[in-house]
Amino acid sequence: MRLVSLLPSATEIVYALGLGDDLVGVTFECDEPAEARSEKTVVVGGRDTSRMTPAEIDDYVRTQMSAGGDLYTLHAGALAGLDPDLILTQDLCRVCALPSGHVDRALSHLGCRSEVLSLDPYSLEDVLATFCVVANAVGVPERGVDLVAGLRERLAAVATAVAGRRRPRVAVVEWVDPPFTAGHWVPDLITAAGGEPVAARPGMRSVQVSWAELAAPRPEIVLVTPCGYHLEGAIRQAEAVVPHFPGAAVWAIDGDGLVVRPGPRLVDGVEAIATILHPDSAPPVPAGRVHRVA
Repeated sequence: MRLVSLLPSATEIVYALGLGDDLVGVTFECDEPAEARSEKTVVVGGRDTSRMTPAEIDDYVRTQMSAGGDLYTLHAGALAGLDPDLILTQDLCRVCALPSGHVDRALSHLGCRSEVLSLDPYSLEDVLATFCVVANAVGVPERGVDLVAGLRERLAAVATAVAGRRRPRVAVVEWVDPPFTAGHWVPDLITAAGGEPVAARPGMRSVQVSWAELAAPRPEIVLVTPCGYHLEGAIRQAEAVVPHFPGAAVWAIDGDGLVVRPGPRLVDGVEAIATILHPDSAPPVPAGRVHRVA
C-alpha cells in the first residue's frame, strides 16, 4: 500500500511496523526517523515558529483558531500526485495536525479515493491500540501484535522495578506561557513510571491553568515537556518554570521525542521518567533526552 502520514506520531508508527518503504508522504514536522524528512514528499506545511516565544505561538494559534483559519496547509497537488491508498490523520487536536474532515474535503475536491484513518488516542492504552489499528489497516496485523507485545514487556519491566516504592507527586507542564497542565496519555506515563500525577487531566484534553493551580498539590517533581520542542527548547522553558515551584526538582524533557507524540517512543518516555523518579530503578537515560534544571 502507498501510505501518507499527516502527523509525526503516525510516521513513527509506520516505521516501527517496518513499513517505511510504503510511506510516500509526510508533514514538515515529521523528523523521526531522519529519513522520513529527507526521503519522503512533504504534503503538509505550516508556519515556522522556531523563533517565536511560547506566548507568541499561543497568541498566533488563538488568533488563527478564533478567525476560523488553519494552522497547517495541505499541499493538495502533491497529495494527489502521490495517489495514496491510505492516509493517516487525526481529530484529537487542531493545534497538532490537520483534522480528518479537512482531508476528506480535499480528497473529494481532487477526486481521490484514498481511505482516511483517524488516530485519536486519549490514554496510553489507546495509543498502544492504535498500533494494531494501523497494522490491521495495512494488512499486517501480526506486526502490530508483535510491536505492542514488545512495548508491553518494557512497561512491565518498569512496573517491576518501581513496585513497592513511594510514589512522588509529579506535575507536568505541557506549555509555559500560558501554563497548560498534562492531559490525554501523559498522566498515564507518570503512573507507569512510578509517580503520582497531580494537577493533571488523565484521558482528557490539556487545558490552560494558573501557576497556583499547578503548585497547589505541592509537587515534589515538575516535568516540563512542551509540545513542539525537543530538549534544548524544553530547557529554556523549564528555567522560567522554576520560580513557581520553590523546593521542587524541575526537569526538562524532550517533549516531542518522549512525551507528547502518541507513538512507540512513549515507552522510552516512561523509562526516562522512571529514572528521574527512581534513579536506581533503571540505567541512566541517554544524553539529549532529559536535563535537571533545578
